Amino acid sequence: MKAEHGLCLGVLVNPYAGLGGSVALKGSDGIATREEALRRGAIAQAPARMARALSALKEVGELRVLTWAGDMGESSCQIAGVACEVVGQSIMPSSPEDTCHAATALEKAGAELILFAGGDGTARDLVDALGTRLPVLGVPAGCKMHSAVYAINPEAAGALLAKLAAGELVALQPAEVRDIDEVAFRDGVVRARHYGELQVPAEARYLQQVKCGGREVEDLVVTEAAAWVADSLEADTWYLMGSGSTVAVVMEQLGLENTLLGVDVVYNHEVVRSDASASELLALIGDQPAKAVITVIGGQGHLFGRGNQQFSPALIRRLGKDNIQILATRTKLQTLEGRPLVVDTGDPLLDRALCGLWPVTTGYEDQILYRVAADGGSE
Repeated sequence: MKAEHGLCLGVLVNPYAGLGGSVALKGSDGIATREEALRRGAIAQAPARMARALSALKEVGELRVLTWAGDMGESSCQIAGVACEVVGQSIMPSSPEDTCHAATALEKAGAELILFAGGDGTARDLVDALGTRLPVLGVPAGCKMHSAVYAINPEAAGALLAKLAAGELVALQPAEVRDIDEVAFRDGVVRARHYGELQVPAEARYLQQVKCGGREVEDLVVTEAAAWVADSLEADTWYLMGSGSTVAVVMEQLGLENTLLGVDVVYNHEVVRSDASASELLALIGDQPAKAVITVIGGQGHLFGRGNQQFSPALIRRLGKDNIQILATRTKLQTLEGRPLVVDTGDPLLDRALCGLWPVTTGYEDQILYRVAADGGSE
């Protein structure tokens, strides 16, 4: 996208985004949570974070800023010293419905891009209000920011918008919006789900990369990869869920009980056999559609032959390479320092047949090719 005659920017702030983070509430969704956060002494940070982003636009000449009254945008503009036009106002405290209403009003008033401050809940509201009709860019301000619509920090958001306002060419790309169950999160369970997409300026050095690259937050990336598997299960297909903590997260995403050191069988989102043996697995799937979900087992990067011997040579041949999905984070693969993943099925002919490049799921809709060998060194 390119601003031809100056940029008309919509500024929108969820003033309560991130309110519960500093007081250990792990989120801010819902009136009760917000009130408890305020009772514990939480201070809203989103308006100030938006002001930091807007500060980069003070010297931009052809820029029109539309916003919502008070802490939903106007106060951030005032702090940053950026002139703005107030399109409307909401009765405070604001709600998700107010966010949606403000977003659509800013769109109707002529905003060409919405700069918003919030977390994943706010991004979800914008999916509901705008879909992909209007580009957006997020200033990270929430407790939960799993979505790929945020700049890496407020200053990066401002720098990207300054480029756009100056007329530089900036591409657009669809970016995933995700949200997690806050109630489960407070109980220590990270249950993320794909919610929708928004259009964002496509400048990787300014945007946070949820799906790939850089230094990972290991637990989050495992959850994202597991969520993709959980979201992609096919009907009337047997899924053999291998051992290990990474596959256990897939089962957690599905809301199913898991045998950490065994192989469980899932059919149409139900566990039909727990901790099954190799012979039981073969007998159960017969000649029906079946897939396996496995992870890297052991310190040397083993796929088969270390702690998952239930995947016998006969079972692996029955499944076929195309029906075996490997889950591993990039961080875990990097610990191998370039060594290949290893197969040791007990059948040398099968081991050699399994060698080569395999797709490895490393995040939500993110895969890389990684080499598999039979001896840990070469094919």
